[in-house]
Amino acid sequence: MAGKLREIRKRIKAVQSTQKITKSFSLIAASRIVRAERRVKEARPFAERLQDVIRDLAATAGPVDHPVLQRHDDLPPAFVVIAADRGLAGAYNANVLRLYERTRRTVSNPVTYAVGRKVQAALRFRKIPIDGQWSGFSDQPSFDDAKEIGQRIVADFSEGKIGSVGIIYTQFISIVTQHAVMTELLPITPEEIEGGHQLAASFEFEPSPEGILDELLPMYVEVKIYQALLEAAASEHAARRRAMSAATDNAEEIIKNITRVANQVRQSEITSEIADIVGGAEALRKSG
Repeated sequence: MAGKLREIRKRIKAVQSTQKITKSFSLIAASRIVRAERRVKEARPFAERLQDVIRDLAATAGPVDHPVLQRHDDLPPAFVVIAADRGLAGAYNANVLRLYERTRRTVSNPVTYAVGRKVQAALRFRKIPIDGQWSGFSDQPSFDDAKEIGQRIVADFSEGKIGSVGIIYTQFISIVTQHAVMTELLPITPEEIEGGHQLAASFEFEPSPEGILDELLPMYVEVKIYQALLEAAASEHAARRRAMSAATDNAEEIIKNITRVANQVRQSEITSEIADIVGGAEALRKSG
């Protein structure tokens, strides 16, 4: 009986230690969500303004011819898959991988670019070739990270290695709502650069509007990647906070249940000891 009680108490201590860890992860994630959400909101106006500038330049320059605008359906499609570098985030990584698996089955010979250690490990386990991989910044991405990814993808697209690029990531809607989505990254569609206003003739361009567009269109791709990285980071923190908060609550419930069992065992032990004492006293009384 005493041995069983010791084992129960050891288990309670083990669950309490786990609870401290999950609570710490939950608090850390909660503190980072606010900053990540702010970065998402701050990046959106820049992306929108950049698109407005591109539209105005396209309207001024006339017909635009750039490699990132050309669709090549005869070439293999590519996917940029963005997940986390770490786990303990509930179904966050699994949802992204599930969407990727569903999407890649609809095409033939897809090219895959993996962002995040978790998606890279999953693809290697499935023996899916990875044509480009980046990691180490999933929770706090910078524009330099997005630029590195964007330059590689634009180069492969312009050189005719891939015909289109879709980006799969987790869209951050709110702290409680995030969805895995797939959006088209390349080619840039006509709708994205049409509808601008022709700039007045009094403007002087150096270089020409066409030359400026040649610089801005690849940057526009990098900005879209950066936006996806920021939303994925915010979603990762929100998912981790939710998962760790649930784990903390579950640990609390387990501790209550085990403590109840420990109390029952202790009561049985006390009852047994009392019965032994009473029995011994009764035996002494009869023998005396």
